[in-house]
Amino acid sequence: MPDKMKWILENIKTLSSHEKATLAHCLISSLDDVNEEKVDEAWIQIAERRFAQLESGAVEPVSWEEIKLKLKREL
Repeated sequence: MPDKMKWILENIKTLSSHEKATLAHCLISSLDDVNEEKVDEAWIQIAERRFAQLESGAVEPVSWEEIKLKLKREL
């Protein structure tokens, strides 16, 4: 595995859920041979995984207001 990829995999754990979703979107969008159906399927899988995490209590929901406040603080 290339060093760059190792670095990403080691550091991805430090990202917030929003940052991970943004990264996933960027990675998928950067693929030249990906058609819209594959992109849609990838987003569906992400949404299903997040829903399962919410349902199981593994993560707590965050309101849109809380997200906006956090983004304002970080920017």
